[in-house]
Amino acid sequence: MEQAGQRCPWCGEEEIYTRYHDEEWGVPEWDSRALWEKLILDGFQAGLSWITILKKRESFRAGFEGFEPARIATWGEAEVTRLLADPGIVRHRGKIEATIRNARAYLAIEERQGFADFLWSFQDGRVVQNRFHSIAEVPAQTPTSEAMSKALKKAGFTFCGPTIVYAFMQATGMVNDHLVTCPAHDRVAPLAR
Repeated sequence: MEQAGQRCPWCGEEEIYTRYHDEEWGVPEWDSRALWEKLILDGFQAGLSWITILKKRESFRAGFEGFEPARIATWGEAEVTRLLADPGIVRHRGKIEATIRNARAYLAIEERQGFADFLWSFQDGRVVQNRFHSIAEVPAQTPTSEAMSKALKKAGFTFCGPTIVYAFMQATGMVNDHLVTCPAHDRVAPLAR
């Protein structure tokens, strides 16, 4: 783990958050299903803090049966009702129903070109290595996140606005937004293809 005083300041001191920062955030992800899960969880975060979702992530994985899009795409009202009664997740009908729709959209993209290839095409398959010195420099969205959001919506996704998409891009290592003063910046940089 990184030394607490050197980490990006957004993760604070809580162990679950610092572990996420140190081990996951900003590490390039190339697996389609893993990318889909993260995009769904970022959609559930809308209006909430990421730590809320992080603390419930294992319950989300259980409730959504491992985030298998082919299974979720077949769901209907019975599964929505089951999830609305699950105190381990964020019980929001719109976000649950969106996950089912997003699973169907994911399957169409995956069949057509591969979901990971679709997402990474907005970056030309490359990680953007930013060199921010303070949180104030880090954008909430970019022209790339706007373009990706628009394409996802056109493909049938919801809860994927440009701010959600940029947070997703940061988390999945499409951009390296660890501050240059954070040891994780240089640690994740060589992981780019």
